[in-house]
Amino acid sequence: MPFSIVPFLLLFIPILEISVFILIGGEIGVLTTLALILLTAILGSILLRVQGFSVLGQIQMKAASGAVPGKELVNGVMIMIAGVLLLTPGFVTDAIGFLLFFPPFRQFLWSMLASRIVINSSNYQPRQRENVVDLDETEYSEKPNSDSPWKS
Repeated sequence: MPFSIVPFLLLFIPILEISVFILIGGEIGVLTTLALILLTAILGSILLRVQGFSVLGQIQMKAASGAVPGKELVNGVMIMIAGVLLLTPGFVTDAIGFLLFFPPFRQFLWSMLASRIVINSSNYQPRQRENVVDLDETEYSEKPNSDSPWKS
């Protein structure tokens, strides 16, 4: 997302939320509107807990099998964003948050993102440290050496 869009969204989303609050509050009343906002926050925290632990288990299984859990990590991020959106007061953010909790919608977003993500682990080189001393078995002993300059 280009940074020029971020200030626009920071202005547009609250204006949109206030407009929707006014429209819905005028139709169903202020107390019912506030109750709906509270209900979606509670429901969002429950969904975040259930689906978050589920995705965490999937990530662990995929990593234990030696595969890269790319899709699972992206699902985890989407679920985290969904939880934040549902805890944010507003009907527009709640609608986006509930969509992100819906697995087919996450799959649709993943299919859009997957074509742009490239995982290349074949060129992995462990980082070499300059100040590492490599000792073999004859150069190391657990018994204290009285001639050692590091004795304490």
